[in-house]
Amino acid sequence: MSVFLLMSFRFTEEKRITVYLIGDSTMSIKEPTAYPETGWGMPFAVFFDSTVVVDNRAKNGRSTRTFISENRWQSVADQLKEGDYVFIQFGHNDESKEKVDRYTSPQDFKANLSRFVNETRAHKANPILITPVARRRFDNAGKVLDSHGEYGPLVRSLAAELNVPLIDLQKESEALLQEFGKDQSALLFLQLQPGEHPNYPLGKIDNTHFNELGARKIAQLVLANIKAQHIPLENHIVKK
Repeated sequence: MSVFLLMSFRFTEEKRITVYLIGDSTMSIKEPTAYPETGWGMPFAVFFDSTVVVDNRAKNGRSTRTFISENRWQSVADQLKEGDYVFIQFGHNDESKEKVDRYTSPQDFKANLSRFVNETRAHKANPILITPVARRRFDNAGKVLDSHGEYGPLVRSLAAELNVPLIDLQKESEALLQEFGKDQSALLFLQLQPGEHPNYPLGKIDNTHFNELGARKIAQLVLANIKAQHIPLENHIVKK
């Protein structure tokens, strides 16, 4: 009986799917000292059954360039196996010309994304490209502004070029913010008054990073896309 159980355990382990998340602070796991700031990859991880392991490798402040130069990508590539997934969302830091330590030119941004896709496929795993999630920026008329310039379109064009599933999180999160409106959309972000939370005694006004509600709303957009595009991973989403 013990041999049978051991074989069953090994079979289960081999059949497990790992979903790697690579990206920046809008996706990453936060330290307790940063709460209630929440990356959307945190609630995303709880929506799957026991056959799926979500391995969130996203990191604050990382661009495609620094994710590679710090060997963060190589550590993912070395562990990829057939049937795994890699969800790829960059742009916020790549586009930051004022931060030369992380800035990535559009040409290099596209090349780095191509590397992630091609090396994922070389391991018979499944790449998913994601446009950078929207910042909370509105014009005077209350219309959401595009804050990512040419980086969003680069992800879209590369997805078409390489025939990679695309989750257009930029457009969908812009629509979400527009639905909430200029004032109410603040409820989705790290917005705190002085003394409201012990981690931020002086308060915090952040229109890039989400709170728990915002992160969950963004995660639900990603999950809805997995279902709408019939990406096989949909079969492992727990039905609530």
